[in-house]
This record gives sequence, structure tokens and C-alpha cells, in this order.
Amino acid sequence: MKVFIDDLPLRGDDKFRGVGEYTRNLIDALKALSKRKDLVLVNKDYDIVHYPYFHLFFNTLPLYKNTKTIVTIHDVIPLLYPKNYPPGIRGKVSFWKQKISLKTVNAIITDTQTSKKDIVRLLDVPQAKIFPIYLAPAACFKRLPDNSKILKDVQKRYSLPEKFVLYVGDVNYNKNVATLVKACQAVGVPLVIVGKHALEIDELGYALDVLRGPSDWLRFLLGKPHPELAHYQDLLGALEKNKQVFRLGFVPIGDLVAIYNLATVYCQPSFYEGFGLPPLEAMACGLPTIVSKTQALIEISADSTLSFDPKDVSGLVEVLRKVLNNKNLQTKLSSEGLRHVKNFSWNLTAKKTFEVYKKVYVQN
Repeated sequence: MKVFIDDLPLRGDDKFRGVGEYTRNLIDALKALSKRKDLVLVNKDYDIVHYPYFHLFFNTLPLYKNTKTIVTIHDVIPLLYPKNYPPGIRGKVSFWKQKISLKTVNAIITDTQTSKKDIVRLLDVPQAKIFPIYLAPAACFKRLPDNSKILKDVQKRYSLPEKFVLYVGDVNYNKNVATLVKACQAVGVPLVIVGKHALEIDELGYALDVLRGPSDWLRFLLGKPHPELAHYQDLLGALEKNKQVFRLGFVPIGDLVAIYNLATVYCQPSFYEGFGLPPLEAMACGLPTIVSKTQALIEISADSTLSFDPKDVSGLVEVLRKVLNNKNLQTKLSSEGLRHVKNFSWNLTAKKTFEVYKKVYVQN
């Protein structure tokens, strides 16, 4: 069986985001698996093409397919929050084309049962065509000795405090970062944010005022603000009030492992996720982890975390204080996280992906 995996997410900004991480780890794991299985990853003369990405509002999936096709749809979050992720006229046209193109793919891979339900409901795809396959932390995410030299070096290089809450990821609307910033201020504990997007927040408000398309001009003429502007303004306002926020931007993966090990607690405050890789990376590093009560995060974390209502700042404040002030609870959450994360591996992800390839390969 010859399979071509489109590696577009390994180029450009996506290589620093979840879709790039997924593509890179999946290819590496499948290469390792192919040494023992009837599978060859190729660039031409393939039996199956796998697109490990799908954009709702851009034409990323060809309408006409000359070979068996598999696509990974990580989530459909913009469809759940249409006011916060407006597609514009061109985006709506692309969305229509993307939905049509999905009707002729042989299989869809997604990250969770939660995302599968969303895809069935919002993209009108038959359940039998969708295969949920969990992702996993990369093997480098692990617990480091307290006296490790890299921990001291990273703490000094990034001027990190002795005690801090960690968040890793983008600052899109669904990530709900403003709530975390406000909660950390109320608790009086520093917050460290890792992610390229975090350093661009100050410029985003101005970028959203640019008149690029028909929808922007219509809003301008009607005197209406861009739907995303309120979100970024709220976040910037929270950041201006909280002076104990360290925005590190993108950091190399080795440094990120050390930062997970240095943190006191990890928090994923999202309104919604399709999966949620950073909480698992935190668990793999032995970091006590708390997540919001949203379907995918509860699905993948099971009983190994504490949770809170993402719309309730006071609820997050209560959970943060509970963890930060209780060493025994920190130890318990660390142990449960380390135990739970053993259920996830890229080898298992690759094996389940290979099973989908086999099903598609034998289809008429």
C-alpha cells in the first residue's frame, strides 16, 4: 500500500501550531510502523492520499479526486462560534466547495468523539465515514530531574518566577485566555503564556481594522466593529491590568519541556476544543493540570485533572487556589496525570491511522 501524506502543514506558520505538530509526529510514527507493516510513504504513484489538514473557509481539498482520499478534520470550532469567526463572502463560497468535496472522500479522521459529533451535525457527513483517533504528546515530553541543568538554564534565560501558572497555545476566542489572565491576577500568581500568537496580540486590534473585503467595508459603512475586535480588546485590557504575565512567544521544544517541568500548574481555560494537546504534554511532564468543563477536554483527561466552568472567573480562581495551596493535591494530580497519559502514544495513533488506510485500500 502506497500512501502520500501532504506535508503542507510543515511549511509556513502551521508548523508551529497543532496541525504542524500532528503532521510531523504522524509521519514519523508511520515511518517507524512501515518497517513492520505493508505500508510505504511515497510522493508519487500512490494508492491513497491523506490530507492531514482541512480548512473550513479556504479551498484545501480538491473537488475532483483521481485517487482514494482521506482527510483529517481536527475540529469545526468556527462553525460553533460563527459571530467570532466570520468567514466573509469568499469564505462562505469556499465553505460550500469544501462541503461538496467532503462528499467524495473515502474517510475522515478526527481527534475525538466530540469532534466526530460536530462533523456529523455541521458538515452533514455520515458517521460511518468518520474515525476518531487520539493524538499524543511527543516522546520528548517527560519529567526531568529537579537538579537538571536545563531547568536552571531555562529559568534564568526566560526570567521565569519560582511559582507560576502555565498556558501553551494560541489566543483565539475559543481559547478563553482573558479569563485565565483575570483569574491569575485575582489569585496573585504569575502567568506564563507560550505561543507565537501571544506576542502578536498588541497588533491584532489594528489588523482587524484593515478594510480587506466586502464584509469589512459593509461593517465600516454601518459603523459596526469587527466581530473579533471585542475579544482581543478584552484580552488586551486584562493584560494591561495584570502585570505578572510573561508572554514568551514561540520557544524551541526542548525549552518548552523544561518550562512544563518548572511550572506549578497547567491550565487550559478553553470554551471549546477539538482535542487539547498541551494538557497531555503537561501531564507527561508530571505537571498538575486543570481544564475547563468542555466536552473534548473532559473526554481526553478523564479523571486525571480538576475542572471548572470556563465562563466563571471566580470558579477558576477557586480551583487555582485549591491546587496552588495544597502540596498533597499537587502530588496527587501529578501522579494521576502521569498514569493517565500512558494511554496515549504516537505509535498507537499511527496504528489506528494505518487501520483506516487499510479499510480505504480495500474499498471498491
